[in-house]
Amino acid sequence: MTHAHSHAAHDGAGHLPRHGSGTGVAPGSEVAPDSDVQAEILDLDAEVLAEHIASITAWLPLEREPRQIVDLGCGTGAGTFALLARYPEARVTAVDASPSHLHRLRARAEALGTADRVRTVQADLDADWPEVGSPDLVWASASMHHLTDPDRALRNVRELLAPAGLFAVVELADFPHFLPADAPAERPGLEDRCHAALAHHHAEHVSHRGADWGHKLAAAGFTVEGERTIPVDIDGSANAAVGRYALTTLKRLRESAAHTLPAEDLTTLDQLLDTESPHSILHRTDLAMRTERHVWAARRTSP
Repeated sequence: MTHAHSHAAHDGAGHLPRHGSGTGVAPGSEVAPDSDVQAEILDLDAEVLAEHIASITAWLPLEREPRQIVDLGCGTGAGTFALLARYPEARVTAVDASPSHLHRLRARAEALGTADRVRTVQADLDADWPEVGSPDLVWASASMHHLTDPDRALRNVRELLAPAGLFAVVELADFPHFLPADAPAERPGLEDRCHAALAHHHAEHVSHRGADWGHKLAAAGFTVEGERTIPVDIDGSANAAVGRYALTTLKRLRESAAHTLPAEDLTTLDQLLDTESPHSILHRTDLAMRTERHVWAARRTSP
């Protein structure tokens, strides 16, 4: 997902304003809005984090099973399809700014036999909001922080929610780590230095990343009824997608960090990213995807 003015997939999984991302993990805010690389990252995010996304949908403090759901910043559909699987009677309106992401989502819905339960809407939520009805559940994963004015978006969600409807905000704590702390042997701490460069980029260009969403929800007229932090630690030796995810997202990191890293770091990083090299990250057996995901579940505050 990309930033409103430029998700990266990771900075997670849903870039919403002009680009969209959806799940919440999408690295590299500078990725072009409709790039195949970004879609690949979002799809890998959905594959690697499927159990975590399902656990969040199972945890949501709903008073009844939702029939109408809106997925804001749906990306290629990680949240959309998890919600369809959890709530078999529900229909989802999937909103994103990227035509190619929505096309990919519709194609997957056709393949899964759920096309009759999905409506896609292309919209820039920093501009005019589309007509999405009065949903029982609004899901926003790794998307709110990319908006230029997320407080306005929160107020809009409050107005459109059905009575007793639930708003679920999901955000990643940080860009995922994949390498052990002492790796690679040639340049220990390389990944941390890349992350520091990305954090500097986000501080300048994604100002709402890391916001206090509980406070923002309260200010917009919501009562937070549930909040949790979900640790993510997925062993790459048990999930081949972790290596592919690490390769793709570290490429995005390199694009962000190249101008700040010393030449020695770039050389080592390029060896990790070279799939023909014996040092390629795809050949490592010590990879793991490590991060945290924060979730807030809120309802409109009673008058």
